[in-house]
Amino acid sequence: MNLGKYKNIIFYISTIAFFSCLMYWFFVEGKTLEVGENITPSKATGSTMWENFVDSFLINLHHPLALLLAQIVTIILVAKLFGWICIKLKQPSVIGEMIAGIVLGPSLFGLYFPELSAFIFPKESLPNLQFLSQIGLILFMYIVGMELDLSVLRKKAHDAVVISHASIIIPFALGVGLSYFIYKEFAPEGIQFSSFALFIAIAMSITAFPVLARIVQERNLHKTKIGTVVITCAAADDITAWCILAAVIAIVKAGSFSGSVFVILMAILYVYIMIKAVRPFLNRIAESQKGKGFINKGLVAIFFLVLIISSYATEVIGIHALFGAFMAGAIMPENVKFRNLFIEKVEDVALVLLLPLFFVFTGLRTQIGLLNDPHLWKIGGLIILTAVTGKFVGSALTAKFLNISWKDSLTIGALMNTRGLTELIVLNIGYDLGVLGPELFALLVIMALFTTFMTGPCLDFINYLFKGKESMIEEEPEDDDTKYRVLLSFETAKSGSKLLRLADNFTHKMNGNKSVTAMNIAPVDELHAFDIENFEKEQFKNVIETSQELKLEVTTLFKASTDVESDLTNITNKGNYDLLLIMLGKSMYEGSLLGRLLGFTTKIINPEKLLNTVKGKGNIFNNSPFDDLTLQVLDKATIPVGVLVEKDFTTADRVFVPIFNLSDFYLLEYAKRLINNNNSQIIILDAAGQIRNNIEVKELIRSIEQVAPNHITLYNEKRIEKEFLNSQDLMLISSKSWKNLIDTKSLWLSDIPSTLIISNP
Repeated sequence: MNLGKYKNIIFYISTIAFFSCLMYWFFVEGKTLEVGENITPSKATGSTMWENFVDSFLINLHHPLALLLAQIVTIILVAKLFGWICIKLKQPSVIGEMIAGIVLGPSLFGLYFPELSAFIFPKESLPNLQFLSQIGLILFMYIVGMELDLSVLRKKAHDAVVISHASIIIPFALGVGLSYFIYKEFAPEGIQFSSFALFIAIAMSITAFPVLARIVQERNLHKTKIGTVVITCAAADDITAWCILAAVIAIVKAGSFSGSVFVILMAILYVYIMIKAVRPFLNRIAESQKGKGFINKGLVAIFFLVLIISSYATEVIGIHALFGAFMAGAIMPENVKFRNLFIEKVEDVALVLLLPLFFVFTGLRTQIGLLNDPHLWKIGGLIILTAVTGKFVGSALTAKFLNISWKDSLTIGALMNTRGLTELIVLNIGYDLGVLGPELFALLVIMALFTTFMTGPCLDFINYLFKGKESMIEEEPEDDDTKYRVLLSFETAKSGSKLLRLADNFTHKMNGNKSVTAMNIAPVDELHAFDIENFEKEQFKNVIETSQELKLEVTTLFKASTDVESDLTNITNKGNYDLLLIMLGKSMYEGSLLGRLLGFTTKIINPEKLLNTVKGKGNIFNNSPFDDLTLQVLDKATIPVGVLVEKDFTTADRVFVPIFNLSDFYLLEYAKRLINNNNSQIIILDAAGQIRNNIEVKELIRSIEQVAPNHITLYNEKRIEKEFLNSQDLMLISSKSWKNLIDTKSLWLSDIPSTLIISNP
């Protein structure tokens, strides 16, 4: 018997057995040590093991940490659901998350399910929730500060400073006027008129820079002059508004302006130190990292320390920690790549995990049930009217005074009226300081939601008034329907170059009778206002270089999107294209049992897939070879879609076309295009033996042979050798046949260098 083979097993069993016996002996002997000791009896109160377990389980269920984790899970799920609904309604997801907060509060969830609400959000747990939400806000304000491109602000401020300051002073003045009429009724006891008026005024003056920047990107306005002006206006507005807010907080805490003088002087000294001392120090650190694609953990620690110390300093001074976080972000090194790297480290935790907690905490404070008097809703209408008049009308009229067209002036007004999350931050500060009572707080939260929600419809209405919607993306410069139009949509720069080569193979000899458009649609959440131009240049760099190499004229289109799938299909269907080329993406759940299980659960919890399943558009258990984006495009596109499965594709000189049934014959038209434009050698496999029996198909092949003899070969073999497949550059196959081949686990597909799957809508 070969003991060497079982050596590891014998050692393992012997070790476990010996040390288990040793521990057992210690436990038995240890019992004798308890004699004379005052041993605390077990906390279990049940008479049976099951009752003891239940008692212990209930105690664990109400443990502060378990409760906090349950709250976080509930909040994130509900916030993402409402965010998804708002995206489908062409609204920013932040609106859905704000609504989710109110839904989970006493206004809805607490009203109809009081016991469940009290179980998930008991009053004693709210301080923990508030603490975590404040951490999320500090990180969020840090990101907002980093997203402000101060260099652009310096260069272009003269174009926008008038609009920006007018968009603050006009609503600020109207807010003070509004306070005069509602002070007696809504000001909490002991609050001076000046403190009350200043907070109402600042609430009227806020613009949510992050939400505005996302809308500008989503609507592809960032390249236009109007987009540049409005981003600059919002940036200047943000800086001014936060400085005013810091002064207002100081005045409210001190009780009067004279009492706040020392606080304001300390705040000015703090800003001076941050700009003159801390900022140069951070710039030197950034220079040491120049050329590197990462930031080491030591430097990350330094930047987080600056953030925390800055927030601590402003909190101690008396102008709120959030101003310190905003300032720490604003003085970050202006190197775009450096800021991007750091934003990526902070953003996911701040925006996905912690920020929804703030929305729900705000919702728990918002008691819409208090607004049970028609008079209160009239006051709410007055507040909304004042807010819209001051910000929308004030900004639009100022822009018009500067000789900007009516359309652009109204667009600026609509965008500057966006209040979003920033407004909620201001309102919560006012609530914490005791300046705003519960009723007025609820009315102002409704105003924040309304003014943010109205931005999208207002922009659509403005476009409708001025000769409909005009979009750089959806417009085609020429109306010549005789051209063969190819649209290629790519995610990475490398894939764009590959798809362009394929498009050239289909159109190379068509000269002026072709139109090739390269499009990149980027998720808006991955972009930042100050980096969008650089991002676009990087995405199209390879495509432009390849087009010059091929001497191919290409139109480039870029769009920031909250819903890539919908925008891709809408642009495709409205653009009068003849063929869409995309690259096949890999599903996240390919390749492993765990991955497939994750993919299955993703299909279940994804609301859109679930709705499509209910409506009969898809099978939830379907193991499709296509990734989700490709499935959506194939389902919704009204033109042929070519999906490239790329394996070092360079050219389509040798092309293999398997025909499995009569419905695949449309592939011959694409084979013909490759012959005419690329002199491709085409080998057709009559896999089902149906070509010989079809007169029309035989005539089509014969007509191709007459124009281009020796370029097309017909095979009837059932079995294809690997050596033959390896010698081909590309396989053309129908989407239906591709799926059948994958489902039957046909292994020979792996030997094809590249595959173009073409649909026939």
